Amino acid sequence: MSVRNVLIVGGGFTGLTTAIALAQRDVQVTLIDKAPAWARVGHGLTIQGNALRVFREIGVIDEVLAKGQVENSVMLYHADGRVMAELPTPRTGGDDLPATIGALRPDLHEILLRRAEELGVRIRLGLELTSFENHADSATSVLSDGTTETWDVIVIAEGIKSQTRPKLGITEDRQPTGLGIWRAVTSRLPEMTGGMAFPPDDTGAYKVGYTPVSDDQCYIYVLCPPERPDNGLADWQEVRRLMANYHGELDYLRESLGPDTFLNFQEIEWIFVEGPWHSGRVVALGEVVHAVPPLIAQGAAQCLEDAVVFAEHLTQDGDFEHLLTRFHSRRIPRIKGVVDASLLLAKWELHPGTPDADPGRVMAESLVALEAAP
Repeated sequence: MSVRNVLIVGGGFTGLTTAIALAQRDVQVTLIDKAPAWARVGHGLTIQGNALRVFREIGVIDEVLAKGQVENSVMLYHADGRVMAELPTPRTGGDDLPATIGALRPDLHEILLRRAEELGVRIRLGLELTSFENHADSATSVLSDGTTETWDVIVIAEGIKSQTRPKLGITEDRQPTGLGIWRAVTSRLPEMTGGMAFPPDDTGAYKVGYTPVSDDQCYIYVLCPPERPDNGLADWQEVRRLMANYHGELDYLRESLGPDTFLNFQEIEWIFVEGPWHSGRVVALGEVVHAVPPLIAQGAAQCLEDAVVFAEHLTQDGDFEHLLTRFHSRRIPRIKGVVDASLLLAKWELHPGTPDADPGRVMAESLVALEAAP
């Protein structure tokens, strides 16, 4: 198939990585995003080895590793601070890459943005896709500024809240997990190397964890019920309340939160579209069609894998429908394993003490299954 020009809708990790992977293959790419300007938003991420493998493939691995903090195992704690276990993290990207790194989301976004611009990706901000029309071998876009243009392919990378998804004939929609999450970036001491702690009882947070993202900072997450209670507390006070029964290193992290800490709360939702991800020449990727609870840190990784595998298939010779079917067939089993494991772990978070629950085993087995290249 001869692909000359592609429109990508959405400038997050999926959109930018797809743009880079296509531009590396000499495709002319235009990327639009509804944001009027880029901003340093978002908190931290745990990036598994298979995501690092994608960063290497698109030529940004050195910059990513320079910004991140390497972790090769995860510490599990009792709520009182006692060590429960240390679990080595499978090297899903191969033995020559770290098992995981912690990094700030805006740092990674800026790295991807620079790489896209280096490769000549045309980026237009403050625009949305209003509508599209498929033709035999192209698709026409109508953007929010009224412009109409024709492309070989349009990629939808708008995320889980995509407004375009139902226009592709996809009937699945995002669903609640029963979990909510608070996120923040705060200070840490040098000896604090990351981990997660499990609840002492059924009050407060379901789980608290943190990941180093720099020499003196960490990304902290607090799993909790999906509704933010109207209890008169400021955000930092509410998170402190949820963490009140967690001790050890988490005492320091709890007390580091204050009125100036930027905190983000959201309900955790999920979606998995097993059927086709495209309609004609318009294709959905990433969290538009698969988003999971962040319990094995594979949400971003699976989006990045989508991007490079899609670019590989799209630029091969052959019939478009056949190439898209091959791409979809290759991705579905891998993503389904991540979805099933993540939802099972979410269920156990909501029902502690479930007989035969073994989160460590499920996390390890699901990651080991990802060691093979996508």
